[in-house]
Amino acid sequence: MPRPFTPKVVTANALLEGDVVYLREDDGWTRELADADVLTDEAHAQVRLLDAERRPGEVVGVYLADVAPTEAGPEPTHLREDFRRTGPSNYFHGKQAERQGSEV
Repeated sequence: MPRPFTPKVVTANALLEGDVVYLREDDGWTRELADADVLTDEAHAQVRLLDAERRPGEVVGVYLADVAPTEAGPEPTHLREDFRRTGPSNYFHGKQAERQGSEV
């Protein structure tokens, strides 16, 4: 029996900066998971994925990532996606410093 489809977002890495990005409903890219288009239909998710893969001048490594919808926006359901969203864990820098208010 096939597994039921779970909500997903289209994610990739920005070509020039390498930052993790998510596809918005308006087809733009955002660095904030809260602004990502949450896909709840498998066929629609596959179409969005194919469309995003046709933008190699903008992003690389496009794929669908599982999320759990919340009132605050989608949240990753896998540790890998949470790690990608927050960046390296060796010390606070970049996105981590911005979220923590830390200075490097």
